[in-house]
Order: sequence, then structure tokens, then C-alpha cells
Amino acid sequence: MTTMRDAVDLESAVEALNAARSVTIVCHVQPDADTVGSGLALALVLHRRGIPVWVSFAEPAELPESMRSLPGVHHLVPPAEVPASVDLLIAVDCGSVGRLGALADRIAGAATTLVIDHHRSNDRFGSINLVDAGAESTTSLIVRLLDAWGVPIDLEVAHCLYAGLVTDTGSFRWVRPGTHELAERLLATGIDGGEIARTLLDTHPFGWLTMLSRVLATAQLVPGVRGGIGLVYAFVRLDDIAEVSSEEAESVIDIVRTTSEAGIAAVFKESGIGTDRWTVSLRARDSRPGADDGVDVAEVATALGGGGHRFAAGYTAYGAADDLVATLLAALG
Repeated sequence: MTTMRDAVDLESAVEALNAARSVTIVCHVQPDADTVGSGLALALVLHRRGIPVWVSFAEPAELPESMRSLPGVHHLVPPAEVPASVDLLIAVDCGSVGRLGALADRIAGAATTLVIDHHRSNDRFGSINLVDAGAESTTSLIVRLLDAWGVPIDLEVAHCLYAGLVTDTGSFRWVRPGTHELAERLLATGIDGGEIARTLLDTHPFGWLTMLSRVLATAQLVPGVRGGIGLVYAFVRLDDIAEVSSEEAESVIDIVRTTSEAGIAAVFKESGIGTDRWTVSLRARDSRPGADDGVDVAEVATALGGGGHRFAAGYTAYGAADDLVATLLAALG
């Protein structure tokens, strides 16, 4: 259902797109298929209209292997090649300026900033904010924007949009009314949904298995958290992923969260040699028999300097392993 506010935001976004003569699209750091798929879908459309467009993310240095088959990847450029000044800067799937990393400084050089996002913790840092915390993915908001703009969705654009939809819904485990209808619309363009999902979610190098064996050996269960909801957590150290890409570490949370005795899962990923810097992924279920209502991990992550969705969020932390766990437990209460 489209609200009056949604209509105003869409109209403003379309006006900004029509007026722009140069566009930078910024994805969040440690990009996933929702932010990259959103960015590339828009880049494909803008390029076809003859508008110079650059898509980038601050870190890591290379696009994860699983996303390199997405149409439009040739529009991705290193941060150093992103212009200092453009008519329009679009931040996709970014809840705050901090999620832009080193590219946050490009906002100052943009005449207009458009934020397109579905994170509950979004702080609306754009001059135009197309934000819907109820949307399944940022790519689903891109669909609304393209419809309002009068742009048809072809196979290449649909491929990018489906990539974000299938990953952010966890292969359609977390859906809302209309999610499957949107998927059907994208599939009707001729994309191979099964192959897209396999490439993004179910393809790993053999080294992933040995990495998992080491990481899962660190798993600990704290059953009494939040009145019996329970927490399960594990650590991914740099040595564990020395022989695989950093994106393989991102999949660990999806294994850890399957623990039946815990409604909250956390994975602490070491992200800097000698810096005591960690990125933390949080996941939650809505409820568990015999326990209290589920935890909004976006609130927890926001209190710790991060953000996200009710059932999936994250933050950055510094310190020793024991201190990280103690801080999280204190935030969970």
C-alpha cells in the first residue's frame, strides 16, 4: 500500500533523477547483493539514458566473487575514481553516513543526495529520503522507483533486483504480502532465479568447509539471555579466513543462527591485524516456544553504534574477545 509520504518521496526522487546530468551511486562497505544489485540496476537505467554514472563502495578493494556475474558490473569503479562533484549522489541500502566509509566525503560535492534504504535504523541523511523499513529489500524500493519513473524492467535490471530480493529475504524465508508477487514479476522477464540464488548463497570453495570447522568450534551458548531466548555466538579470526575470501566469513552467521536453543545469534569477525577491530553480525528469530517475545537486534546494534533490521543487524566493536561478549550481553540485558 502506497502512503501519501511514499508518493511524495517517490515524486521527489524521480524529479532528482530526471534533473541529474551526472550521478554517483554509493553502496555500503562490505557490500551485499542488495546494495550492489540496487546500485547496478540504477546504473544500467541511467547509462541507457546517456547519463554519466559511477558506482562504488569504500571497502573491501574488490567485489566479492559471488556478485561478479551481476549485469552492469562494468559501472563499478574504485573509490579514487569517484568524482568529487556530481549533480546527484544516491546512497543505496545505507542506514547512515558511516556505512559509506571513506566515500562519505563525496556527499559534500553532490548538489542533491538521495537515500534509498529499508533499514529501520536509517537516520535519513539525504536531502531526499526514500526509506521504508517495511520493505523486504532495497531492490524492492528500486522497483517502486522505476515504476514511478516509468522505466520498464528488463532481464538485466531484473537480475540485479532479484539478487537483492533473494538474499535479503534469506531465499524467501522472511517475506511480507506481495513479496512472492514481486519475485514472480522479476522472474517473468526470463531471469534464472535458481542460478542467481545458487551463485549468491550456495556456492563456496572447499576451503569454506575447513574454515567452518575451526569457527564453529568456538561457538558458545548462553541460554539464559533475555528471559530464556538465549544467545549463541562464535568468532571468526583472520587466521581462519586466510585461505578464503572475506565474503566467506559473512555466511557463518547463517549457520550459527540455526541453533534451536537460541533465538539470538552473533558472529564476531576480526577485521584488522593488530587493531582489535571486529565487525559483529546479529540475527534474531521473532519468537521461540516458552520464551519471551523476540529481540529487535536493530535496537541492540544501534545502541552499540551500528544498525540494521529487526531480525538482522550489525555493528563495529573494538577490544578483546571476552570484552566483546560482555558488552553484547550487557546490551541484551
